[in-house]
Amino acid sequence: MQPVLNVEDVKQVESDLTGVGVSISELMHRAGVSTAREVMGMGNVEEVVVMCGLGNNGGDGWVCSESLKARGIRVSVVTPVEPDAIRGDLARVVANSAEHAGVSVLVAPPRDQLEKVLAAADVVVDAMLGTGFHGIPRTPFDIWIDCVNDSDARVVAVDVPSGLSAQTGLSAGGCVSADLTVTMLVLKPGLLADQGRDTCGTIVVAPLAEQTEQLVREADPVAWRADLADYAGMLPPLSNADNKFTRGSVLVVGGSQRFVGAPVMAALAAARAGAGYVTLAVPAPIVPVIQSQLLEIPVLGLPAKDNGTFSDAAAIKIAELAEKRSCTLVGPGMRVTAGTVSVVSHLLSAEVPLVVDADGLNCIARLTSNSLDEFPELLRRSDPLVLTPHRGELGRLVGLQATPPNSLTTAMEAARRIVWADGGSELCVVAKGSATACLNAEVALLPKPGPASLATAGSGDALSGVIAALLARGSIDHEDLPTLTALACEIHGHAGSLAINERGSRGVMARDIIDMIGLAEDALEDDIAFPEGEPEE
Repeated sequence: MQPVLNVEDVKQVESDLTGVGVSISELMHRAGVSTAREVMGMGNVEEVVVMCGLGNNGGDGWVCSESLKARGIRVSVVTPVEPDAIRGDLARVVANSAEHAGVSVLVAPPRDQLEKVLAAADVVVDAMLGTGFHGIPRTPFDIWIDCVNDSDARVVAVDVPSGLSAQTGLSAGGCVSADLTVTMLVLKPGLLADQGRDTCGTIVVAPLAEQTEQLVREADPVAWRADLADYAGMLPPLSNADNKFTRGSVLVVGGSQRFVGAPVMAALAAARAGAGYVTLAVPAPIVPVIQSQLLEIPVLGLPAKDNGTFSDAAAIKIAELAEKRSCTLVGPGMRVTAGTVSVVSHLLSAEVPLVVDADGLNCIARLTSNSLDEFPELLRRSDPLVLTPHRGELGRLVGLQATPPNSLTTAMEAARRIVWADGGSELCVVAKGSATACLNAEVALLPKPGPASLATAGSGDALSGVIAALLARGSIDHEDLPTLTALACEIHGHAGSLAINERGSRGVMARDIIDMIGLAEDALEDDIAFPEGEPEE
């Protein structure tokens, strides 16, 4: 796992490094040299333009330029002011050093001149605005950002693409679109989510000092990015002695006359993810429609109201069914009514592994008056409980329905209100978004995010089905729930990537993702077993 630190905590690590003998000056030198090394590694690099700001990020750029010059690269620095006019002592010193080393310096060029300089470059190094930046880039950086993005050169960002918040992953104005981001010391959350996913390109972490790893861990990372090795043992191998029951049984509860497809998607995904026996429980009036879509999955009709949603009488029957299954998934497409709230309430009280998605979450919000974190007793149980809210649902659960989380960090903050109120390891919140976080009271794990093709109706239902299937395969330690759910997210994401090959990047629908789940699971299983791509002899 790779640690992820909030920006404020990164500052503390920098301070701690100075306490163990690594000065800020040395960190700047190492950051610049590390960036130069990555630029050289891109190949076919003869001319580089380094865009420098006025702070320490700009200082990293000046060091990079001098290092590239020493390697025989033609390099120019674009700066808003003369090196002697830079206010920061360290940045001014390294700027003067680079100029004295023969680096060409271009001070506040007009736009047409800058465009000509960038047109001749093989690589542009973005060292304008660093991790401390927030707000809208000011002149000249707003213009420079546009010029860099309009150029054909490859772009390497130092620490974070200029204009992007390293904390939130959002940009209030223009933002550099980089091919490679060399981030210093540790990953920051904004690099991994939202606009950061589009603008950072490949991310390389430059630790800068041998003490960094220990100090980062001591700083209490806000999250950890999962590696394939972390999933070892999460997918038990199939045995020829298996039968449909030993592979796990899943009960999917959902649907309404208005939303017929959601529970179908969830049930199909659970089956494709390897559950040996899947049963779908829906309001009785929609059984014929659903049966026409499903051949392999039994469909049970339960008492319903005239509007085609579950009635109160369905709740006890569903709880009884759940006790006979390895895992139950509740919520897809069932709407929020007195009857569905009763269904969810009964399932929360049942001693069964449970996944709550979609309207199941909205029923919990109704039960708790949008204050789930104030009702921890509702969630405390001996069996695993997984909640899978997207940001809107997460906001409703904790009273933020008017201002739902808009970034990875705010989503994790909202999810932590829930898991910390509960305090037990049996609860895991899968906070879905452009980057998803799988949290319990101890850890937040960030699986590799999937492609944009996942942003389609029914995709979330498919993910909940995969999670239910993995939970149904057998008992796991509660502490492993974040890892198990993160693996489900990676299977789901890889299925989305495979579906692109069949349907195109804009043509993927939920059924296409579901059809690829089995292949995605096999591919990830191979990658986990043989991370270097070489099978054992």
